[in-house]
Amino acid sequence: MTHASGEEDRPEFRFGEGKISGVLSVALGALCVLAVLCFRYPELLTTPDLRAVLPLDAVRIVLFIADALALGFGALCFALGGSRRLAFGGIALSAAAIALGGSWVETPDAVSSTRYVGVDWFVLDLLVLALIFLPLERALALRPQQRVFRPGWRTDLVYFFVSHLLVQVTVLLTLTPARVLLSGTIPGGFQASVAALPFAVQFVLALVLADLFQYAAHRLMHAVPVLWRFHAVHHSSTAMDWLAGSRLHLVDIVITRAISFLPLFALGIANAPLTAYLVFVSFQAVLIHANVKVRFGPLRWWIASPEFHHWHHSAEAQAIDRNFAVHVPWIDRLFGTAYLPDRWPERYGIQDAPVPDGWLAQLVWPLRRPRPLPPPAPRV
Repeated sequence: MTHASGEEDRPEFRFGEGKISGVLSVALGALCVLAVLCFRYPELLTTPDLRAVLPLDAVRIVLFIADALALGFGALCFALGGSRRLAFGGIALSAAAIALGGSWVETPDAVSSTRYVGVDWFVLDLLVLALIFLPLERALALRPQQRVFRPGWRTDLVYFFVSHLLVQVTVLLTLTPARVLLSGTIPGGFQASVAALPFAVQFVLALVLADLFQYAAHRLMHAVPVLWRFHAVHHSSTAMDWLAGSRLHLVDIVITRAISFLPLFALGIANAPLTAYLVFVSFQAVLIHANVKVRFGPLRWWIASPEFHHWHHSAEAQAIDRNFAVHVPWIDRLFGTAYLPDRWPERYGIQDAPVPDGWLAQLVWPLRRPRPLPPPAPRV
């Protein structure tokens, strides 16, 4: 296959040209600024649950190292003759973090907040996932030619950022339906019996039952035109990687999670297995969208893999409306919607591509009245 010559044919990163160090400098510098702001304004920018378990002394050490690396990478980018914009940007962000107080910034002793945005959750989650999946996608790449900064990455990063900032809102909206519908209807003895089950049993119950309800919600999203407009935003990405799964409209998130949380609330799953379930599915949600050539072999029908979920995002006709399960693929086999050939999809996205580009445009697009289709051309 031949390709047109140009910028797209050049390697995205090459050692010695300064771009790698420049990108690292800007990324680390930006995260350091946000982290320092979290230390300065914890009541506004941090989530109470995360704040309660984070070892702050260790976080300060990590912040100091990250800030030093941002400064060093910026200097290295400049020395190698890389992009001055990246070099000075990274150095400026590092300096800003230091000017705001750096790793020794003072934090209020008593913090009590009822309204907050999850900047701390965004910084931690982005750092951890990037450290895991960026190397993984290089080592096990399904499409080695796909760039890290592929088309649409900025839009997906905004989705990642906004979803973490609105963590309090989304949790409230997704848990409220279960509380309203089920409060007082489930016998306390039943929930106590479930909570007394072994950890592993509760974990599996949460995984399977939540996915059964999520399967139903997912199929509704595809079958009901009004709901499909919100879910189509998620399917609009034409590239799959660790960031692509973040492209979810707020209405999509609320409806799907509210339905999938119903059995968890009804059963009264204990905190430990429930937390383990939430951590597991958060990681798996990133993995199944990642640009990694990973098959689960004999477990392919028991745990959703990148191979399984990539077909759900395929634009190939035979894969449309298939593989709705997110955690347990045998649910699709049970209801006749499974599709898993012995190859990978060749293209992703929506065939007629009606979804616009950009986070704000995608936020309002489902709320607009669909344009009527033009009348068919008259036959000659």
